[in-house]
Amino acid sequence: MKAIQKPVFFIAGAVAMFLLFSLWNSITKKTEAKVQNDYYIITNQIKKMNKLVVMEQDFSSMQKTKITSQMLGSSLLPSTEKNLITFTKTNAQVTYDLSKMQIKVDSANKKLVIKELPNAEIRIIPSVEIQSMDDSFFNRFNDKDFQKITKSAKDNAYKTVNQNQLRAEGRKQLLENLDQIFVLAKALNYKIEDQTGQIDLSKL
Repeated sequence: MKAIQKPVFFIAGAVAMFLLFSLWNSITKKTEAKVQNDYYIITNQIKKMNKLVVMEQDFSSMQKTKITSQMLGSSLLPSTEKNLITFTKTNAQVTYDLSKMQIKVDSANKKLVIKELPNAEIRIIPSVEIQSMDDSFFNRFNDKDFQKITKSAKDNAYKTVNQNQLRAEGRKQLLENLDQIFVLAKALNYKIEDQTGQIDLSKL
C-alpha cells in the first residue's frame, strides 16, 4: 500500500508543478505581450507626428514714397516731385520640424522621456507691389529708385512682424501636438519625464 502511495504523491506533485509552471508562463507571456503592445502604440503615435508644424500669419501695409529733385541738378530751377505708392503683403511662418524631436520610450520602467524638442524656425516673406506711380518727364523713376523703395518696404515688413508673439503661438501649437502623445502615455500608465525643461508637467 505504501509502495503505491509514493508514485501517486510523486505524480500529483509533478502535475501541480506543471500547472504552476504553465500558469506562470502564461502570465509572463501576457505581460510581455502587453509591454510590447504598449511600446508599439506609443512609438507609432510618435512616428505619425514626425512632420512639420507650421503657424502662419499674414500682414499687409501701404507705403507712400515722395522724392523731390532739382531740375537738371540746379538750385536755380524749380524742384520736381515724384510719388510712388506700394502695397506690401507679408507672410510670416514659424515651423517646428518634429523629425528632430527626441523622445525615448522606456517600456521596462514605463516612462516616456522627452529628451529634446526642435527649435523654432521663422520665415518672413514680403511681397511688394506698385499700386500707383506719379512722375514727370524731367524726374523719372529709375531702377535704382525701385530697388531702394522695395528694400525700404521689405525692411518695414520685417519690423511689423512680432517674432516673439509668433514664436509663442508656434510653441503653443507644438505643445498641443505633443498632448496627443501625453494623453496616450497617461492612459497606458506611463510616467512622463521632461529633460528639456520646456514642458509644464503639472498641467498634464
